[in-house]
This record gives sequence, C-alpha cells and structure tokens, in this order.
Amino acid sequence: MTDASTVPFIIAVDGPAGSGKSSVSKAVARRRGYGYLDTGAAYRALAWHVLERGADTADEAAVLAAAADFALRQGLDADDRRVFVGDADVTDAIREPRVSGAVSGVARVLPVRAQVNDMFRRIVAESGYPAVVVEGRDITTVVAPDAPVRILLTAAPEVRAARRAGELAGEDAAAVAAALHSRDAKDSAVVDFLTAAPGVEVVDSTALDFDQTIDAVLAVIDRRASDVQRGADHG
Repeated sequence: MTDASTVPFIIAVDGPAGSGKSSVSKAVARRRGYGYLDTGAAYRALAWHVLERGADTADEAAVLAAAADFALRQGLDADDRRVFVGDADVTDAIREPRVSGAVSGVARVLPVRAQVNDMFRRIVAESGYPAVVVEGRDITTVVAPDAPVRILLTAAPEVRAARRAGELAGEDAAAVAAALHSRDAKDSAVVDFLTAAPGVEVVDSTALDFDQTIDAVLAVIDRRASDVQRGADHG
C-alpha cells in the first residue's frame, strides 16, 4: 500500500481531440518537473496489440482476449514517451493511421476501460513523482474523480480541426476535420468529454495561443494547490 504522504498530487486533464490537451499537459509537466501520463497512448497500444493478433477492434471478444495478455510499459517522463507492448517498442507504430482508426473500438469496451483505468491509477501511485499530469478522456470523472486539480481543456470544433490539420502535415484539412468529428461522435457514446462535471474547471483555448493556454492551466493548478494547502492548514 502506498503511504498517504507519498501519493502524487494529481492534475487530471480531459478534453476532446484537437483541444491541445496532450501538448499542453506535456509542457506543464516539463515546466514543473511533474510526471506526465498520456492515457490515450495506452489505448492506442492496446489497439495495436489487437491488430497484431490479426483481430478486429470492432470484435469485442477479440478486444477482451487481447486485453487479457496486454503487457504495457509506459514511462512518465514528458521527454521520454516511449511505449512498449511486451518487448516491442510501439512508440511510432501506435500513431499510424490504421491504429488511430481502431482506437475507438477498444475504448468503447467497458470492462477494458475498467482494467486500463486501474492500471493508470497504479502507474501514478507508484511513479515516485511529487505530482503527475494525467491526460485523456474521463480522467476527471472516472480515473481520478478525487484529484485536487481537474480541468476540461476544450476549444471550438473548427479551431480543434484546424490545429489537428496543422499537426498532420500533408493531410487534407477537410478529411482531418471529418475524422476528428467522427472520433468525437464515437467516443462521446462512451464518455462525456465535452461537458465539465461538477468541480471541474473549464479552460477554453479557442482564443488562446499555446503559451497562453499553458499559463491558464498553470493558474488553475496553482489556485487549486493553494486551496488544498489552506484546507490542510485548517484541518
């Protein structure tokens, strides 16, 4: 059991595709020396694992079978984001289009989500970092609902689509927007990542540049950390 005094301070960040949650969360972790957990990478790795077994992520039984022997290794260093499944380095492979198109099939299987969420909690608890930014979807409500800092990072759909297109050089902007909206629609059938739950602060980056968004997130972290400290002082 982890000693209460060593439990990391958790910053939970949710948001839809293209909201900037990954790049902003990494930047925040780097600035503060926090750990960084990209939960989406784990789902991508599991989707890769299913495909490598010659199965289809639309087949729930195949996904459950793959999850049963899913051996993930994923560090929390924001500058070393290598991901392994068993001995295979899948860091680049999980970003391939075939995997991106298969992720929703994995993420929609609720028993798999429960298994992976337990894994996330264990990784964070055993990380050794004083604080960890945990980023993905349903982080603020399911993975870490009691986190002292819970943020929904969002932006207008057209802004998110433009940003995602800018990240994917050479890709057709309209096709990228269509894929983003399609993924949002599929994933929102399982997780509500567009509405902030009670106690979750919204950071809308529609009119903010990258540095301004980082500053906005850091401001929330500092304010919530101060609230926690005041509560401890008066507890």
